[in-house]
Amino acid sequence: MPRSFACLIAVLVTIATATGVAAADVKVMISAGFFAVYEELGPAFEKSTGHKLVTTRGPSVGDSPEAIPTRLSHGEPADVVIMDGSGVDLLEQRNLARPGSRMPLAESFIGMVVRAGQPKPDISTVDALRKALLAAKSIAYSDSSSGTYLSNVGFKKLGIADEIAGKTRKVRGPPSGEPVAAVVARGEAEIGFQQVAEMIHVPGIDFVGTVPSEIQPPTLYVGAIPANSQQPDAALALLHFLSSADAAAVITKNGLKPLPPH
Repeated sequence: MPRSFACLIAVLVTIATATGVAAADVKVMISAGFFAVYEELGPAFEKSTGHKLVTTRGPSVGDSPEAIPTRLSHGEPADVVIMDGSGVDLLEQRNLARPGSRMPLAESFIGMVVRAGQPKPDISTVDALRKALLAAKSIAYSDSSSGTYLSNVGFKKLGIADEIAGKTRKVRGPPSGEPVAAVVARGEAEIGFQQVAEMIHVPGIDFVGTVPSEIQPPTLYVGAIPANSQQPDAALALLHFLSSADAAAVITKNGLKPLPPH
């Protein structure tokens, strides 16, 4: 057993012993950006604690009926949410999350991809990114937080929102949709933007890089306990596990930046 995995098991045993929580079904709502980390570490959590993770996927924000704030607003039950921090802001504003339950898990960045084998535009500076966008024949972005930011703020900061409006496309993400990178891989968009973690493992694309810091919003993936949670202790145990120091390697591998453990 690799040392890192053994350490994770030890963390889980400590959490389970400290909380003394009986095994339960834990309803998790999660957005795409942290899903790969959750999917990899979830089975260890289940095995060591006896809890069963019941997972529902949806975007952190946006107008989709699958968006997590929309689901909770309609009374859909959840014990824990894992999503972009801006989505948790919405939950707190609508009294859909328990006060003080927010727990940062990882930092995320917006990146760009092209179809595999195609030239990679220079996006290392604001001017270079602007030129790349103006030169592109088609641009795709997500219907969640990164795409909402780019369409409402980022492209306007670059001063080209009107010029590129006719060649942009918003892509609906999982569960009913797909990553932006999949659209680019099929050649349906020349370049695509989304959180790095949501694109780097999609086949058929080449990762270009992250957008410049001037256009990069501060983005954290965050866990929180919904107001209607029936298993808050088990949910909190999951969040402590996912934010532990021994989860950092999995977080890094999946295109995110670990934060100091809680």
